[in-house]
Amino acid sequence: MRAGTSGIGGDVMAYLEAQGRKDLLRFITCGSVDDGKSTLIGRLLYESHMLFDDQLSALQSDSKKVGTQGGELDFALLVDGLAAEREQGITIDVAYRFFATEKRKYIVADTPGHEQYTRNMVTGASTADVAVILIDARRGVLTQTRRHSFLVSLIGIRRVVVAINKMDLVAYGAAVAQRIEADYRAFAQQLGLTDITFIPLSALRGDNVIEAGTQMPWYQGPTLMQFLETVPVGQSTADQPFRLPVQWVNRPNQEFRGFAGRVASGSVAPGDAVVVLPSGRSSRVARVVGGSNDLQSAVAGQSITLTLTDEIDISRGDVIAKAAAPAPVADQFDATVVWMSEEPLLPGRPYLLKCGTRTLTATVTAIHHKTDVNTLAQNPARQLELNEIASCRLTLDRPLAYDLYDDNHDTGGFILIDRIGNGTVGAGMLRAAIARDNNLRWQRLDVNKQNRAAQKGQKPCVLWFTGLSGAGKSTIANLVEKRLFEMGRHTYLLDGDNVRHGLNRDLGFSDTDRVENIRRVAEVSRLMSDAGLIVLVSFISPFRSERAMARELFGAGEFIEVFVDTDLAEAERRDPKGLYRKARSGELRNFTGIDSPYEPPVNPELHIRTANTTAEEAAEQVIVQLRQAGMIDVDAVFLP
Repeated sequence: MRAGTSGIGGDVMAYLEAQGRKDLLRFITCGSVDDGKSTLIGRLLYESHMLFDDQLSALQSDSKKVGTQGGELDFALLVDGLAAEREQGITIDVAYRFFATEKRKYIVADTPGHEQYTRNMVTGASTADVAVILIDARRGVLTQTRRHSFLVSLIGIRRVVVAINKMDLVAYGAAVAQRIEADYRAFAQQLGLTDITFIPLSALRGDNVIEAGTQMPWYQGPTLMQFLETVPVGQSTADQPFRLPVQWVNRPNQEFRGFAGRVASGSVAPGDAVVVLPSGRSSRVARVVGGSNDLQSAVAGQSITLTLTDEIDISRGDVIAKAAAPAPVADQFDATVVWMSEEPLLPGRPYLLKCGTRTLTATVTAIHHKTDVNTLAQNPARQLELNEIASCRLTLDRPLAYDLYDDNHDTGGFILIDRIGNGTVGAGMLRAAIARDNNLRWQRLDVNKQNRAAQKGQKPCVLWFTGLSGAGKSTIANLVEKRLFEMGRHTYLLDGDNVRHGLNRDLGFSDTDRVENIRRVAEVSRLMSDAGLIVLVSFISPFRSERAMARELFGAGEFIEVFVDTDLAEAERRDPKGLYRKARSGELRNFTGIDSPYEPPVNPELHIRTANTTAEEAAEQVIVQLRQAGMIDVDAVFLP
């Protein structure tokens, strides 16, 4: 390693122990394109002697080949690792780098400047303690500066360094830096950013990065490194109420049962009275175990295992808190959501929400407004596209123990996960809990689903027919219901067109409306199933996610997905309602198969290919499926 190994000497263990005692500061750099973020980080790595000899040799070689400094060291090349970045001279992905000084360890995230990489910046900022926002001294406060400052405030970073870079290109003029400081403070006041330090510097020449230099005697504040070495770290979470999201139940033998996790905030010690949330069960801490040793106490950031004095039911996702300051519990929230997927966020569509160690099903029930990150204007929205940010209403399927994001990032921040592809599609912050009406309770009914079904001599279920328009869903479903009626079964057929004349007459055909269309029909189907009926549902239902949502409303074996599979060309040839012709001519928008997607089932209970199957044969296949599933007893006598 360059010019820094002499401090290790021969005592490697002593050196490693000293490194382990240093605290860790996480910070991000952000700003407009070509403001010098990567150059600044490269300079910090170089000056802190964190380059190995081969890295230094590679930097010297790359600087001559692809550098922008006329053969001199181009520090940006230490960070811009992607080939596309080197070719374009911009940062695309989030680049993380580690370095250390005698006083502290650092992880720095170099985040992208372009608007289309907003999600990348949010990812980089999510764990940062400090934001270093670079401003080109020649250009001043730009739209990108405002956007990144808004995102910094959104993520909850309260300590900001405004690095007024490239002072060497404006003759190190004090008036330039003063004008930029005044402009930025006026804007930052709108965002609630108050802890701001302004440092004029030159990342390329090194002025005020590590050492002050001689070019700006009018500036009397700290250099960037002096600021980074002295800014407080980790105090906020240590002073907050104790929270331990349970990651797993540690049961190595019959004599030991502990609850393991990383302390999100506060401290804990043996004897503390604690409460487990959301259940509300209480106990006391018997032991605090770290590694293989008992601890006198544990604080935020430590990974520990707690044992309790009482045997109570605790599982992954629960939160252990001190009884004197328990975490609140709710299942509806107002939240800020940053959308990170190419597929839009659709209100009504269920997603998985992961907060701490708990995973639940969440639905965005309303989008209050989305925020233009460039102007801060709040605009109405029916869905969210990639990189958009909105204030939303979230409804969860179960209660969540939480803290508001401004109070605790670990227990107030969350990610949204696609339930089908299992990819992360969004990130968010809990802003406020929505109180439920405590007067609303489930009414106990003496006659239940089993009673109603037994009276009818059948097992209730849902036959969910899905497929393209013109595939034959309604025709087959109608034939199946006729057969069941003749057999004395109790049924009801929900047809897509018929439902839109009444229950769903207020819905259009956008993706958002299609999601709500299926949500309502699924809930109605559940009510009819609860009445003991065999329910036939004939809807295009183009999205796998909504069909999966419908399936989850029913018990095992009660949901039978029937994929009525017809080639698009054949469906167009049939075109019984003339809809494909209108869609092709542009008269009809958002038509499934033409300008709106259809996602075929992956594992339907029944796959009917109508290219070589008549409607009557298809109906018989459905009846056979019902018999095999034990839903109908053809020998039963129907009693009117």
